[in-house]
Amino acid sequence: MSHMRSGWVATGAFAACCAAIVSWTSARAEPLGDSMALRSRANAEAGTAQQQIDALSDETEDLLTRYRVTLRQEESMRTYNRQMDKLVAAQQVELDSLRDQLDRIALVSRDVTPLMLRMIDALDAFVQLDVPFLKTERTERIAALREMMDRADVTEAEKYRRIMEAYQVENEFGRTIEAYRSTLDLDGREATVDFLRVGRIALVYQTLDELEAGVWNQETRNWQPLDSGYRSAIRQGLRVARKQAAPDLIQLPLPSPIDSEGAR
Repeated sequence: MSHMRSGWVATGAFAACCAAIVSWTSARAEPLGDSMALRSRANAEAGTAQQQIDALSDETEDLLTRYRVTLRQEESMRTYNRQMDKLVAAQQVELDSLRDQLDRIALVSRDVTPLMLRMIDALDAFVQLDVPFLKTERTERIAALREMMDRADVTEAEKYRRIMEAYQVENEFGRTIEAYRSTLDLDGREATVDFLRVGRIALVYQTLDELEAGVWNQETRNWQPLDSGYRSAIRQGLRVARKQAAPDLIQLPLPSPIDSEGAR
């Protein structure tokens, strides 16, 4: 009986010891769980804070980059504005110069217009007194110049250029050879003839059947008939003028030279 009581006491003591251990372990486990939960929250908060720090760092870097770009753009705009200021100043100088030129052109135009009209009149008189080749073409050219002078849509410079061009055309006639076909009044009948012009020193014609020929006499201002002896020379001259034959010597009737006193 005593032995059984001792066993129960031992068993009870062991059970009490186990209970005490369990109680202590439970008591120790609760603060440990709280500590782990706290650390877990701290780690989570630290991760969140790091993410915020990274985001702020990226934003700061982005703002810095944009700031630098803005500075470069500002400098570029300043350089551009300085260049534009120089350009505007240069354009203003050019504009002032153009205005001055326009003012002077207006003054010159008042003197140039009468001069151009006199030039046309002189050209007209020259054609009327000249050897009568291409009479219709030359007369129409002068009529076109007179019409041009009344047009407001043609500048003074263009008018002067076209008058000088007409003078140049007339000047070229004096050193060229030409053949052309036209009509001529022969003793009251209109006949188609071939004309041969050698500069301004000779103008001859020949009918298409080569039976009639004549030469212009600038002194008497009329046509003089030529004999058949010039038929071959005129034919050859027409071929040379039309570039159908190589240049060659041609025997044509020419006016006699006049000396300084008017004697032949």
